[in-house]
Amino acid sequence: MHEKIIILDFGGQYAHLIASRIRREQVLAEIHQPDEVDLAFFQDPNIKGIVLSGGPQSVYDEGSASCDPEIFKLGKPVLGICYGHQFLNQALGGKVVPGKDSGKEFGRAELTHDQQCPLFKDIPTVSPFWMSHGDEVSQLGEGFEGCGNTDLCHNAAVWNADLNLFGIQFHPEVTHSEYGHQILKNFLDICELKRDWTIEKFYEEHQANLKAQIGDKHVVLFVSGGVDSTVAFALLSNILGADKVQGLFVDNGLLRQGERDYVEKSIKAIGARLTVMDEADRFLGNLTGVYEPEAKREIIGNTFIDVQKAFFATHELDENTLLAQGTIYPDTIETGGTKNSDTIKTHHNRVPEIQKMIDAGLVIEPLADLYKDEVRALGELMGLPHELVWRHPFPGPGLGVRILCAEETTEDIPQRDVNAFTLQRNKKPFEVLPLKSVGVQGDFRTYKHPGLLTVAEDDLAELESLSTKLINHYTDINRCVKSLGHNYDGRIERTKVKQSDVNPERVARLQRADHIVTTTMHEMGVYNDVWQFPVVLAPLSFNNVGEESIILRPIDSIDAMSATVGKLPWEFFKKVTTEILKDDSISAVFLDVTSKPPGTIEWE
Repeated sequence: MHEKIIILDFGGQYAHLIASRIRREQVLAEIHQPDEVDLAFFQDPNIKGIVLSGGPQSVYDEGSASCDPEIFKLGKPVLGICYGHQFLNQALGGKVVPGKDSGKEFGRAELTHDQQCPLFKDIPTVSPFWMSHGDEVSQLGEGFEGCGNTDLCHNAAVWNADLNLFGIQFHPEVTHSEYGHQILKNFLDICELKRDWTIEKFYEEHQANLKAQIGDKHVVLFVSGGVDSTVAFALLSNILGADKVQGLFVDNGLLRQGERDYVEKSIKAIGARLTVMDEADRFLGNLTGVYEPEAKREIIGNTFIDVQKAFFATHELDENTLLAQGTIYPDTIETGGTKNSDTIKTHHNRVPEIQKMIDAGLVIEPLADLYKDEVRALGELMGLPHELVWRHPFPGPGLGVRILCAEETTEDIPQRDVNAFTLQRNKKPFEVLPLKSVGVQGDFRTYKHPGLLTVAEDDLAELESLSTKLINHYTDINRCVKSLGHNYDGRIERTKVKQSDVNPERVARLQRADHIVTTTMHEMGVYNDVWQFPVVLAPLSFNNVGEESIILRPIDSIDAMSATVGKLPWEFFKKVTTEILKDDSISAVFLDVTSKPPGTIEWE
């Protein structure tokens, strides 16, 4: 009964984020696959506008995602974003070509618009927006005219005034497009929509849907102690009653220091039933000799399934029991949760065994339509304690995805001092470190080396900007780090990556560093100044001093779909670095200064 916007999902990482942003304007947004809806579908009078999402493919590739171009002639406003912008122009006679290296953009870009297009109402003529593209529109479609450009993209914004069609190469839906909210608001105004959709309405209708889906069955929910699983647990308990919902907290040996006690106390405090299982030996045993990131995630997810089966066997539960998960939108998107999307990393709630259960209707995910900010809003709506709702996110696989592994020992001798500032002609302002991490560029997964910056700059905003420029220009890196301190003397003479997997000794080493970071944030009153703060352990040592390095990854975000570096004071970084380096096994401490995109929040 609601007026609505239809989003055609071409497989972009941000397709569902567009829906989230539109819902914040109290407008219902529905997501559909472009090849599963026809022209008649769009003639529904409640559909007031159409958004074409981004996607990982190239519009000129055979078999690339598409929709019926006739929908562009219905008179309903259409907004094409990134891939959607390219498809919209190509479908109406334009041309899209691969961007040259100088034309590819990932991260912040300054857009200049001509002040004529209604999409840019109340937006400064020069404004920062978030780019993530490799292709570009070289020739406009019929009836289009350009209305905005960046230094590297001539047709960054175009419109067809007669048909109310708009195309933008940038992503207004990500929070780090400073005026992205206004772009979407302007588009909704162009669509002349009612604003009658709220999170309260979603909650009210979702309760009815969950009751119908679950029926008389019981529910078992894996609880991690994080925001998502806690809110999911409370939601199901409220709807079904505490006697029908069993919480299962698994100590997998990959928890933060003191995490088990915290989870037990906080979950029981909200009146929910919780059973704790100590399975550290099982998880760590299964991870022995495993080095590849995706393999680790799959093993952790499948081990959770084994634990669940053991729990069912000993508690006399049967097919009348459903498994519940606290999965949210970003988890499914990065796993390739839509038909046309590329896998960035497989979430532990989406490994093959669990996916089979989902397909068989044995799994419910009450938060799967929400982003982190909406989960928190729902938690507050249900009256959960503030410290639970606003706790930093923590990955389901725990520290297992923050402990980098290496299958063999390698050594490298750098060609110059990486501690000194250099502006030598034809020299890169970074050194490539001999390990890899996951990134995301143009809706694709990357697995590349980090670059160790060799500049003396200590302004976080400037370092982040430099990181984006370097990653856009050099194809061998997907994130950049800055040295904060080290236990070796003098310049780097030798770099060594030691063969290593996930084991109790390395877990304890990371727990100590992670605890130092969390404790210091609370002591200095800056815990709420960042959205999340992963601490990463890498089997990387320098000059044969120590065995490992620590990477600090402070994050500023709302929904995990885009992120910038958390701008904490340098005094904080100095203090934690000094404390971490008291551990002689740590060779160096680095700060990750990469935005998302092009780097993911987690390194694996």
